[in-house]
Amino acid sequence: MRTLHVVTHPEATHHVEGVVGGWHDSRLTSVGVRAAASIARALRARIPDGTEVELYSSDLRRTRETAGPVAEVFGVEPVLDRRLREKSYGEAEGMPQEWLDRRFVPPPAVGERMDHDEGVRGAETKEVWARRVYAAMDEILRSPCEHQIIVTHGGSLTCVVASWIRMPIQSAGYAAFRAPSGSITTLREDDFFHNRQVVTLGDTRHLSPGTSA
Repeated sequence: MRTLHVVTHPEATHHVEGVVGGWHDSRLTSVGVRAAASIARALRARIPDGTEVELYSSDLRRTRETAGPVAEVFGVEPVLDRRLREKSYGEAEGMPQEWLDRRFVPPPAVGERMDHDEGVRGAETKEVWARRVYAAMDEILRSPCEHQIIVTHGGSLTCVVASWIRMPIQSAGYAAFRAPSGSITTLREDDFFHNRQVVTLGDTRHLSPGTSA
């Protein structure tokens, strides 16, 4: 039985400052720091003692700071992987959200949805974004480890789940698996049928009031 515990980082400074995240290297707020500790405790309660655990994280500061308490409770070093980053928003990163909102071009309802930069210079297309997360997932899943923890971003969670259920890249253009900040999504593959389940999506029961964003 393989279980993936996919964490979306909790509240970060770009959330409260109202600026675009993406690759903007924001850090956790004090609320986010408390939530990261709650995430670590929740994962420790879910994963049996003595079980081998691997920890993977986006290399941006807010995800590294989320992975830190998790690494401490399990006694492991996180593997930092830039492919687990959020979608890059190019010139919009760190700009006021309303600046992006004025320029944002949504993808078409039908037709080509993956080769689309949303009207922002230097932004990743959804295809580039999805392919790098899929590649990271392929590498993670080559390990036979029973419990793997992945710390990523709210947007990239969609690509993680789509990859897990082997959704073709082009179909992922329509996918949206939404999860709150600081949530834990549980993915499981059984040893007999090798079916891949989405057991929970965006669970925040471990967060106390005031630690979710």
